[in-house]
Amino acid sequence: MRSHHSYDGTVLAVVHEPQDTHGRSPLVLELCGATRTDAEAVAARVARSHRAYDVELDVPADRTPQHRTPQDGVPGDGVPDGVPGDGVPDGVPGDGVRGPAVRADRYLLRLSPRGPDNPDGLPGMLGPDVPHGLLGLDGPLGSDDSLGLDGSDGPFGLPGPDGLSGPGGAGPVLTEDLLADLLAPPAAGTVPVRGHQRALLAAAAAHQGGPGRFVEQLHWDWTGPLDVTRFIASWQSLAERETVLRASFDWAGAPRLVLHDHAAVEVVRHGPAGAGWQDLLRRERERGFELYRPSLLRVSLFEGPPRASRPTTGTGPTPNTSTGAGAGSNTRTGAGAGRGAVRLLVTYHRALLDERGARLLVRQFYRSYLAGGVLPGADRRPDIRDHAHWLARQDAAAAREFWAAAAPPAGAALTPARPGEAPHPGRETGPGGETDLGGETGPRGGGTGSPAEETGPLAGGTGRPAGGTGRVRRVLRPVQSARLRSWAGGRGAGESSALHVVWALLLYRAAGRPGPWPVAFGVHLSGRDLALRGGAGIPGLLGGPLPMTVTVDGATPLADLLVQVRDAALDLTAYAWVSAGQVRRWSGRPPQSPLTETTVRFETHPELPANLRAELADQAITAGAPHSAGGATTLPVTLVAHHDPQDALVLDALYDRARLTDTDAAETLAQCLHLLRSLPDHPHETFTVADALALLGTSQVPAMTPPPAGASPVLAVLRAGRAGADLVCLVTVPGVTPGAYDLLLRAHQGPERIVSLTLTGAQAPPAVPADLLDGTRQLTVCGAGPAGPAAHDLARRTARRTGRTPTAVMTGLGSAAETARALSRALRAVRTRTT
Repeated sequence: MRSHHSYDGTVLAVVHEPQDTHGRSPLVLELCGATRTDAEAVAARVARSHRAYDVELDVPADRTPQHRTPQDGVPGDGVPDGVPGDGVPDGVPGDGVRGPAVRADRYLLRLSPRGPDNPDGLPGMLGPDVPHGLLGLDGPLGSDDSLGLDGSDGPFGLPGPDGLSGPGGAGPVLTEDLLADLLAPPAAGTVPVRGHQRALLAAAAAHQGGPGRFVEQLHWDWTGPLDVTRFIASWQSLAERETVLRASFDWAGAPRLVLHDHAAVEVVRHGPAGAGWQDLLRRERERGFELYRPSLLRVSLFEGPPRASRPTTGTGPTPNTSTGAGAGSNTRTGAGAGRGAVRLLVTYHRALLDERGARLLVRQFYRSYLAGGVLPGADRRPDIRDHAHWLARQDAAAAREFWAAAAPPAGAALTPARPGEAPHPGRETGPGGETDLGGETGPRGGGTGSPAEETGPLAGGTGRPAGGTGRVRRVLRPVQSARLRSWAGGRGAGESSALHVVWALLLYRAAGRPGPWPVAFGVHLSGRDLALRGGAGIPGLLGGPLPMTVTVDGATPLADLLVQVRDAALDLTAYAWVSAGQVRRWSGRPPQSPLTETTVRFETHPELPANLRAELADQAITAGAPHSAGGATTLPVTLVAHHDPQDALVLDALYDRARLTDTDAAETLAQCLHLLRSLPDHPHETFTVADALALLGTSQVPAMTPPPAGASPVLAVLRAGRAGADLVCLVTVPGVTPGAYDLLLRAHQGPERIVSLTLTGAQAPPAVPADLLDGTRQLTVCGAGPAGPAAHDLARRTARRTGRTPTAVMTGLGSAAETARALSRALRAVRTRTT
């Protein structure tokens, strides 16, 4: 299968005039920026996925082959064959042809609804391997009439089913799923993005907290000989076998994972003359990822100064040399030079992989390296496609009934802090300045993975007291961790339940409520306890946090609370595939109401199998245990727990520094650790919740600032334009490629009046103000990427209010230059229609 991808420069645009339609009227869409091959691939995908329609592909009357212009750009349209800074000719990259014969063109797609008696008039599939989900004619996937597998109330917080629907659901509908199929890379397969992964993608695409906030890293030491050529080949072979390493994201319309045929894992070598280790960690994190390009994982080799001798063969390391598939130096680092001198760093995006999934890939890398750099066979199954199959088969009836009763009630205690003012510099302290309630800490130096106490911003944050993500680390020594497990085990619970009890106590204390009161926090489930053979070994992001609600009462024995949280956690395990959006719908909660404000994640790391360690040892290689560096949270606080190699319990509090100060975050974790260490000293059945809270003495309850209020829509005039000219409205929502509209505005030389409308949160796009329309001939509303649905809805609302027929332009995802070029092509198509 030939695959053209948006990262190659092919960003498509769809032009549509939303208007009232009758039940049998066709849906007519103009596809801009596609070659004939691309247009046929898009039409075939739409036909497979949306079998309620007959799909026809045609050429507009003004764009027949004999009328094709010799250049895709029109003088004066501003973005012809080379957008400044783009550097990519307007052809099919890699086909060796750059002339006018392969210029992108315009095609019409007509979608005619089939009759109700047509047995094929049912939702379809993306193909034999990839389920697409249900598509109803009354709204996109995730509406109440579907299986409800989608976790959102709309794309990235924007309006959902009404956003693209026809009036009253009559006639054909441009749904978000249909728009995604129109604008995704033409010849690539896709998988729906749902649940927690969708929430992470939305936050990352909106650049919340900077490009490094959603980047995770694993690092470890490599001791022994290292064949760099085989090392690079091993990662590339892994990419050819693991679908997740060839995936990117598309969030124009319904969010999707785009599955490419090929992708190169970037491997970069950093020699002794380069930056230091901490600088490398920070730089790789801050670099981030372009989510619309594969692969979303890269590898760095950090070669420190040799300790014994220089490399035995080859030319030696080349600092900062980037290599791709099968490329690289023939350097073989000898055992003497390699011992203790090479560190490996894997940087990946957490919307694609969780830490367990990344560790599973590291294990497969070792298998590839030991096999000479080539893994046998084709794609390893099961993979994320099979997980999507499994997810689509889940029956939501039992889950709906469970969550109708188990969702957090309104008024439940959600945070371990009282409401307070916004963080400011005067309340901050430097690392280590927090109150110590007796928690055990180790030496500093969390970058090495050793037990450490850290307080402050992570790499990729702003470094200012009220911005970015912070982290505090505390460690419960091995003997204390063993005592905690024994205390919990004696009551029929595990160590994770003990941690849940302590967190529930802190939430209850912060609420300050007398008597029994519900508390709720997220419990992270890996999603790998599923009835799918081999499902536990799927690299990806399969699970996420689910809200756990328990009732805390000061007069209740603490042992009863321990049993309550244990049972509540067990109840959740059957519903790891459920999303927060579904829980809100099934429990009747408002769409944007918070279910939790904190999450507790207890991680278990898969060990490298003994046979792999033995094979590595046979080649004089010792593989250190991978350590996690950094982390981020989309909530005010995420508490992450894991055991280190010495069996100490390591606790990391990741927190939003715009909501919680460094001092208050450190205080919260210190209180948590103090309770964990103290509870085993009180084994009596009469020991109550109130007795446990008394262990905190007079320590203060930390403060947390409320979330900021949503902003109102912002309308701005960017260019006055000529009198009586057309009006172009550029819609911005979180997730639009930064700089795309700026580049279009600078380059586009047309006569149109240009305005911008910025929307945030769950705002419904209003109609374009009537005074802006006075004296204009035609209104065109443009939405790049995720702004497409909002642009279409804005055009539809304006049509209803004014009786005019605006035009909606919606583009796929790409760089700022690629997006600007797609917008310019579509604007030219609109101009051709109206002249």
